[in-house]
Amino acid sequence: MTHAAHAPGGLPRTRAALRDSGHVHRSTAAEVRENLLARMASGQPRFPGVHGFDDTVLPQLERALLAGHDVVLLGERGQGKTRLIRTVAGLLDDWSPAVAGCPVNDHPYSPVCPSCVRRSAEEGDELPVAWRHRDERYGEKLATPDTGTAELIGDVDPARLAEGRSLGDPETVHFGLLPRANRGVFCVNELPDLPARAQVALFNVLEERDLQVRGYTLRLPLDLLLVASANPEDYTSRGRIVTPLKDRFGAQVRTHYPPDLEHELALIRQEADLPEGTTVPSHLVETVARFTRLVRASNRVDQRSGVSVRFSVAAAETVAASALRRAAIVGEDVPVARVCDLAGVAEPLLGKVEFETGTEGREASILETLLRRAVAETFRARLGEADLEPLSDRFSGGGTVETGDLVSSAELLRRVGAVPGLAGLIKRAAPEEADGPPSPGLAAAVVEFALEGLYLERRLSKDTAPDGGVYRF
Repeated sequence: MTHAAHAPGGLPRTRAALRDSGHVHRSTAAEVRENLLARMASGQPRFPGVHGFDDTVLPQLERALLAGHDVVLLGERGQGKTRLIRTVAGLLDDWSPAVAGCPVNDHPYSPVCPSCVRRSAEEGDELPVAWRHRDERYGEKLATPDTGTAELIGDVDPARLAEGRSLGDPETVHFGLLPRANRGVFCVNELPDLPARAQVALFNVLEERDLQVRGYTLRLPLDLLLVASANPEDYTSRGRIVTPLKDRFGAQVRTHYPPDLEHELALIRQEADLPEGTTVPSHLVETVARFTRLVRASNRVDQRSGVSVRFSVAAAETVAASALRRAAIVGEDVPVARVCDLAGVAEPLLGKVEFETGTEGREASILETLLRRAVAETFRARLGEADLEPLSDRFSGGGTVETGDLVSSAELLRRVGAVPGLAGLIKRAAPEEADGPPSPGLAAAVVEFALEGLYLERRLSKDTAPDGGVYRF
């Protein structure tokens, strides 16, 4: 069932009714341009869900769209290129008319495919009109080395030949992905991975707007906006964009990773799919964000491959999963993540990072070191100026506190005992979660965070273990 079947009532259903309604036919580029200008004028979000590009990427992309250019987004993996491309489709009209049953979504005023040209001549202004939602006007293809021109452009349909049509009959063509995206936005992800022959097939689509299928040319003036993504590493490793194709794209826009901590945090909160009812306090979310940024800056990590935003998202989800596991085993009603849950993050993330040569066998250790640095940075940012003497005094008599990922929050608080000023520490460490009386889980999370920070500042010692540790004076 398509969106067209649920189009709002009262929309014209024939070409005559469409003319009477005063509808004006615009090209896809003009449609995107006018809607983008309208959003600019009204102050509406132009690219919802995209963070960190406001002063760099988006102005360039907006200029390209206003110019009506096809665009290549160039950037390392996990920089949000595909998400950004999908928001471009949101600049299309909510509903758009098309010839009912047309495989390439011809506009009723100016049909171009052979079957619609014939139908238009036969049916005149009674030509039926269908309405397509803008979600239907977005197409996407992940380029792979086995992608062929038939899949992108089209091929002769043997079934139609069997009906008695001649090979040269244009109505024997089964249209590929690009013609079916006519009057919409089409995305080619990882363009350099597209075989050179398939890239060459895009020349005419982008420039001359005709199709070449099985040795004959079908003049089909396509009206689409083509936006592609590419990784710079692919230019020299797996593949490349052939030079004439690059020349046919009107604009190349360079993307980047989140420029600052706030944008990194916004992306984690937006993208992480945490188990329902599980809480990852804000100081741990910040730790994950700082950890990701430290990995990106490390000289032991291959920066040509990049460190995807998916790295931080997966880390946050793993921390939440560890809290959920503890709650199930020890019988906690509300899972709340703690510092001890960070211990299980490094190993699962190894597959998301490419390391420089010479680090073989030390990859997990590198990530664990960077993770401790992230905890220390977050501690200094959130509790660096807090009065932690009452907590460190707890150990002045030589006492110890054992914690770990299977120690419940209630048990940890019992072992630590009363902490003067705990409410103030919670407001500093996790202000987003500090409304109302703190839960035992949140209190334990902040206490353990403070203990780990004191240890990293060397105000406490710690016997470490994979699942936690014993803090001592």
